[in-house]
Amino acid sequence: MPTKLTTVVIEASDPLRLARFWAQALEGEPTADVSIADGPIADGTGIRPHGGGDLGLLFVPSVRPKTAKNRVHLDLAGDADEVRRLLALGATCLDIGQGAVPWEVLADPEGNEFCVLPRADSHGRLAQICQDAADPSSQGRFWAEASGWSIVDEGDWGVRLTSAVGDGPTLVMGPPVAPKAGPNRMQLALTASADSDPSAEVNRLLDAGASPVDIRREDIGRNQSRRQLLVDPEGNEFLLLGPSQAEQPGA
Repeated sequence: MPTKLTTVVIEASDPLRLARFWAQALEGEPTADVSIADGPIADGTGIRPHGGGDLGLLFVPSVRPKTAKNRVHLDLAGDADEVRRLLALGATCLDIGQGAVPWEVLADPEGNEFCVLPRADSHGRLAQICQDAADPSSQGRFWAEASGWSIVDEGDWGVRLTSAVGDGPTLVMGPPVAPKAGPNRMQLALTASADSDPSAEVNRLLDAGASPVDIRREDIGRNQSRRQLLVDPEGNEFLLLGPSQAEQPGA
């Protein structure tokens, strides 16, 4: 595939502290601090979740406060004992109006929402990456083209995509959609394949429905490069990384 989904980028006021929480939560392996050499997108701390396939998490510094529910969140697999373990690590219970549901909604130490699913079919603790979508079918088609993942399930609830090798978390898109007051604090990142031309891949993604974006660097986290930033058809920022830019977690 010319581009593939490799990373979830998470802004944090204290990236190292948040990375430590998620490394424990997901039984992840910390990576060396990441710095993208070609006009750095970020100086941050990465982890590879156990059983996460090719996907990694990258925590980057940001001075922007969290003011609203994230449009992207993680779902973990686990039971009541797992919920207690996460609370002991520093998570908190959260009420976002979910009502009586069979899963638990928690927040990490910086307030990022995540769910614990009691019957998740996953290869590790990280079961799903979820992104709000008003039109899941359209969003699913775009992200299948962008990520190299395949749509494996679709319904009134949304769409589900899985990686080409079938391991790691799934990518789920569906309602409800949180209001958007600024750049997403959690963003998906694609990496171009070694034999592809990143500029050509930008044009391919634009043809598929993405749009260019021009946002001040301080609005999206320190040292992120504007020319690598796009938005999907519903206005969610995502990054396109060139194959030689750096060692990415999960890349």
